[in-house]
Amino acid sequence: MALTPSTMLALGTKAPEFHLTDSISREKFTFENVKGKNGTVVMFICNHCPYVKHVNEEIVRLANDYRILGFGFVAISSNDVDNYPEDHPDKMFEYARKLNYPFPYLYDEHQEVAKAYQAACTPDFYVFDDADELFYRGQLDDSRPKNGIPISGRNIREALDAIRNNQAPPKIQKPSMGCNIKWKS
Repeated sequence: MALTPSTMLALGTKAPEFHLTDSISREKFTFENVKGKNGTVVMFICNHCPYVKHVNEEIVRLANDYRILGFGFVAISSNDVDNYPEDHPDKMFEYARKLNYPFPYLYDEHQEVAKAYQAACTPDFYVFDDADELFYRGQLDDSRPKNGIPISGRNIREALDAIRNNQAPPKIQKPSMGCNIKWKS
């Protein structure tokens, strides 16, 4: 596991489109299908990463708190499942059911979506406004495994609240940190 920071895609970037299969319902989803009327959170996660495991309960809480406020949520796994079988779509299904993910958990088999978003790690978070423009990217909050800081989702929550209140994007946007995306050779 290599600790890797987000690449910090440029603010204002239009949300890259995707057409991926949900590991839960087996239906195809696009950005258009998952977006909310007020904005959308795109999360790059996986099953095996300890940094994702550390924040899983908070991302479920976050989605449950903000979906009712008009925000869409989607999680995408782009890891190479040949070398990381725990991230296979069948395991994604089990994981999502166990954790009660209230959002689609999509599999990016060809890793094209991760490349389009310039995703570098898991977890990696992207918040788009109602015009589908990147408003925030980076960390969920300052908590990391074993650093003793409570998980709060503070940074994403502040970004979503700023959208709701027609405020500017947060001035300080820290990269997320986690396991590198497991790219295919």
